[in-house]
Amino acid sequence: MNRTHITPQVRSTDLEHALVRDISTANKSSRDDTVAHTSGEPIVQFEGSSNPYVDYHRNDVLLSLQHMRSDGADEMTFIIETQITELLLKALHFELANVAESVRRDDTCAALDRLPRATLLIEQIRDTWRVLFTITPNGFTQFRDHLGISSGQQSYMYRHVELILGNKNEKLARAHDNNPDVWPALEEALNGPSLWDEVTHLLRRRGKLRHAGSTVRDYSAPYQESPEVRQAWREIYQAANIDDDLYRLGEALLDVATAFTQYRWNHLVGVQRILGLKPGSGGSAGVGWLRGITEHRFFPELWTIRTQLG
Repeated sequence: MNRTHITPQVRSTDLEHALVRDISTANKSSRDDTVAHTSGEPIVQFEGSSNPYVDYHRNDVLLSLQHMRSDGADEMTFIIETQITELLLKALHFELANVAESVRRDDTCAALDRLPRATLLIEQIRDTWRVLFTITPNGFTQFRDHLGISSGQQSYMYRHVELILGNKNEKLARAHDNNPDVWPALEEALNGPSLWDEVTHLLRRRGKLRHAGSTVRDYSAPYQESPEVRQAWREIYQAANIDDDLYRLGEALLDVATAFTQYRWNHLVGVQRILGLKPGSGGSAGVGWLRGITEHRFFPELWTIRTQLG
């Protein structure tokens, strides 16, 4: 079993602890006893005013957070799909943080186990736009004014995902420096190594980077392609040895990067479909700003070498 590394994104608060309810644990023996007692029928009577499913998942809290601010028929779908995205971003960051920790420990097997799940989570995020595409310009207009200047770019979970994947942008990260529950973890992520940095350190430990040099860079600065890293990956891909864990790691990372580019493209098309070329809510140029983002690629050396292969 892969060891789990938990990276908190927010400071623990009294409210968070208050929302956690104790529930009894079970094991194989107790489950067998329960089935014998119920003759295989579901338990439908519980003490108190709740049940274990609600107490474990806290659905009562989760499903009370959808507050429509208008009479627009599409607003509920917009709120729920956005909240689904936030939950999926949290799940994605959890997986990526564990992948980075596995690479840091030279455990590529664990990293390769988790990366396919990360890709599937990104694809789920991408596909939330299939539902959002059904919101018409007129439907969005009915509730858009109630958004004020709120924007998806203000999502700290999205920023965490961008940072761990290697797209360091201090200006955008600092949109949260006024939030003492959120900023410490974001600042740490901004100034710490990304997943791609950890993979590069792995290459150095494996002797794939031949030139002596510092293993530390300014992690908060935007990543610049390295000719040395590019050459290392070119040699790995020229061999194309399916038994080479580094080769398989490169392909798994490309799956992640490809899925994220597809998500960005769906975001761009969805916004253009709903808003056209109107400005975004949070001060951006809307489609014009998103178009530039779709050109960005995580793990750039893995993309560049494809032109040089063959």
